Amino acid sequence: MRAVRAPFDGRVVAETCQASAAQLERATVAAVAAFAVSRRLSGFVRGRLLAAMAAGIERRRADLVSRMIDEAGKPRSLAEVEVSRAVMTFTLGAEEARRLGGELLPVDLDAGGRAYAPAMVTWVPRGPVLAIGPFNFPLNLLAHKLAPALACGCSVIVKPPPQAPGCALILAEIFELAAREVSDARETVPPSLLQIVHASNEVLARAVVDPRLNTLSFTGSDKVGWMLQGQAVRKKVTLELGGNAAVIVHSDGDLARAAARCAYGAFAYAGQICISVQRIYVHADVAEPFTTAFLDEIAKLGVGDPALPTTTVGPLIDAANAERVLGWIDEAVRGGAEVLCGNTRQGNVVSPTVLTHTRADMRVEADEVFGPVVTLATYQDLDDAIARVNRSRFGLQAGIFADSARVVARACDELEAGGVIVNDVPTFRADNMPYGGVKDSGIGREGVRYAMEDLCERKVVVAWRG
Repeated sequence: MRAVRAPFDGRVVAETCQASAAQLERATVAAVAAFAVSRRLSGFVRGRLLAAMAAGIERRRADLVSRMIDEAGKPRSLAEVEVSRAVMTFTLGAEEARRLGGELLPVDLDAGGRAYAPAMVTWVPRGPVLAIGPFNFPLNLLAHKLAPALACGCSVIVKPPPQAPGCALILAEIFELAAREVSDARETVPPSLLQIVHASNEVLARAVVDPRLNTLSFTGSDKVGWMLQGQAVRKKVTLELGGNAAVIVHSDGDLARAAARCAYGAFAYAGQICISVQRIYVHADVAEPFTTAFLDEIAKLGVGDPALPTTTVGPLIDAANAERVLGWIDEAVRGGAEVLCGNTRQGNVVSPTVLTHTRADMRVEADEVFGPVVTLATYQDLDDAIARVNRSRFGLQAGIFADSARVVARACDELEAGGVIVNDVPTFRADNMPYGGVKDSGIGREGVRYAMEDLCERKVVVAWRG
């Protein structure tokens, strides 16, 4: 048994059993058998299944919010939003399941093709999926793996985050009820279409290399993600690996909005979001008023108990990460950085911290802090700001606050990121948009329709007509 402790006060809030290698093998055999059935399920049934799961998530809202607060330390207001987003993700999946189709492609483009009818290009599911999710979004990031897979007709083995496994188990209960609800005499949803497997890294390694699970979808650290890709030979692999998202605040930007949004984007959920604001580059002409407004906005944030509706900045996931974040801050200070606010700790709660005079080689700039820390620097011209954003090895999302169409156009064209958010922080994400990064931020895209492309193969059927 493995104990799950609340990040805020250390209470044991759950216990999980760890699967043996033999149990993982049984789950894999069941996933393969389920796929043989699910690949033939109609869009009608797949759509109904996902719609029923969306409704089930809404019915279990209170349970899911409670699990996120207790296990992941997610502030209540953010947990509520995550449930709503998961409902949307499965709703999108229901719609996409009904729309999954193909196209007709003419092949009579030269003399040799005149005898053939137009080719039929269809999408077919690749096969069973191994989905590995993170603790910070224990519901919606699993939804972004499950909804596309079920919409395509793929079976899924989910390895939930050990720090926050409860939402995955509730999702399994929701799936079980939904599967019974939509099955009928003509089509039955296999119960093993979705399986939850708690396992050690050693046991899980067997699934990563197992060719029967031919797609790996992983969200987590870049170090682990690239290691898994190296092991998952001949698999389709999608990786969402985080970043150190940057924001440019130009001289003509809305400073009040930029200050408020950067404070939220940097410190919501204690910065434990892959697209949290970590680096801010503000034009020298407006640096002083922006900094004043930014610090004022930070002071308004509720810090502490995630169960309170007023809390925005809760605890880090565990003591080791709280110690790590403070260690990175101390390392930067010893290297010449200045602390404008924060750098205190109470339990696993680290106060929102702003650093200036940092360098590109410091970990608070070069790596993903995944904590309530942001660096603040000034620039004179846009070329310099864009270059400083792009020197990161990450490229998930970036943001810019500016009024000039020319400035915005240049930033959108030149920033090296999977997404650029204009007049808002990179922490924004809609669940239907393609989401993913470049460089060390990963490969592939989430967003239900776009994820389905990675879970399917194109099949071409050509008929000779004489």
